[in-house]
Amino acid sequence: MAYHGTSLVNECHSFKNRKKWKPMTTLDRDVVIIGAGPSGLTAAYELRKAGKTVAVLEARDRVGGRTWTQDMDGATIEIGGQWISPDQTGLYSLIEELGIETFERHKEGASVYLAEDGTRTVYSGEDFPVGESTVAEMNRLIAEMDRLTTEVNPDAPWEHPQAEELDKISFHHWLRNISGDEVACNNVGLFIAGGMLTKPAHTFSALQALLMSSSAGSFSNLVDEDFILDRRIVGTMQGVSIALAERLGEDVFLNNPVLKLDWSDAGVTAHGADVSVNAKKVIVAVPPNLYSRISYNPPLPRRQHVTHQHQSMGLVIKVHAVYETPFWREEGLSGTCFGPSAIVQEVYDNTYHGESTGTLVGFISDTQADAMFALDEAARKEAILKGIAGFLGDKALDPEVFYLSDFAAEEWTRGAYATSYDLGGLFRFGPDQNKNVGPIYFSSSDLAGEGYQHVDGAVRMGRRTAARIVAAVDGTEHDMDYDGVVSKFGTLAALDA
Repeated sequence: MAYHGTSLVNECHSFKNRKKWKPMTTLDRDVVIIGAGPSGLTAAYELRKAGKTVAVLEARDRVGGRTWTQDMDGATIEIGGQWISPDQTGLYSLIEELGIETFERHKEGASVYLAEDGTRTVYSGEDFPVGESTVAEMNRLIAEMDRLTTEVNPDAPWEHPQAEELDKISFHHWLRNISGDEVACNNVGLFIAGGMLTKPAHTFSALQALLMSSSAGSFSNLVDEDFILDRRIVGTMQGVSIALAERLGEDVFLNNPVLKLDWSDAGVTAHGADVSVNAKKVIVAVPPNLYSRISYNPPLPRRQHVTHQHQSMGLVIKVHAVYETPFWREEGLSGTCFGPSAIVQEVYDNTYHGESTGTLVGFISDTQADAMFALDEAARKEAILKGIAGFLGDKALDPEVFYLSDFAAEEWTRGAYATSYDLGGLFRFGPDQNKNVGPIYFSSSDLAGEGYQHVDGAVRMGRRTAARIVAAVDGTEHDMDYDGVVSKFGTLAALDA
């Protein structure tokens, strides 16, 4: 059995980052992009298609940001983001342009539910196997969230008539204010708390929850795993960033963290490790919790200083367990498992396209993740595998590969999946999150409306930010309603020409 711990990966990663001293190279570009994740690379790609010169400076020795793939003993492991759902039309339009295909996640078979008392139930259908009255209450809560979601503009949730009120109450307490069924509240809360924001439901507001549901079109979409986890990318999700970087060629500079940014109304100078770029504009395409890693000269205005302190990452452990075969399928199970009170709250069949081995992926969120990280490596592994076995039986105890994705330990991420606001922060600071500061623009999935927290949101934000900059540089009028679903600057053929 192979164990791939995060400490080993980080150690190897650190070793690869060591390199000989190089003289500083100074470049002149129209736009410099900080961060080679999906949003930064999409923005750079769009700007190049619009005839602008770019340079992308990336701190890591790879592209992809919070999407990352590794081969572990012959199994393809997507360490970061990986799924694409039908509503993610911005990402779909990009991969179509890049010639990238998708494949369907394995969904056939029955699901498994673990109740709070440990009772295991194999079931089929959309509803959790809980009491009839609890099912009815869950459906009522979902319907209420759907109703409110229709009233929320994902690009401006703070404009909802009750936005201030909804941002003052935690999602945990909001649910219990309208329902006395604790099991129903816990199950409904799981879809956003553990499943999306990876924070306890008492730490974020009902308005933040509505942003999450409106970003996906409805709360019903979020609670439907066959919708939200519909398909995967052939070549993996990181492959999207790799394809973009290949088209940008020598304009992408790895191992170049930008720790200093000089700026004025006339332009910017971004100082990387061995590359400095003078440009008219800069796109900071990293999550908001990393904005403060850059020393700005002069400092950013006080509003930005305060705003960014109210946006923080969640915490989740993504568990990967690879077996000789997908044994659960032989038992008529899909591999889909839920346990709102379990250590591993969600499990899915994550076998990659064309592979004969069977891969499970599980998720351990917020305080449960705290508990696992408090254990030593051996005890942590044992506890997690026992958690998966609670769903799928003792065969789950002996994987050939076991790996834990731990983005919270990474210097250039520091959490997962994305940032969200604390109580009251979305209403108070949200209106400023997408405003540029002179030549400084911000772009990431954390700032998206539709596609919030997903690669789709990163793509949309990259396109929208690029369009804003092209209009500013060219002195033309920007379409404020542009949603980033389709490129404003043509297709791949236009760039190749």
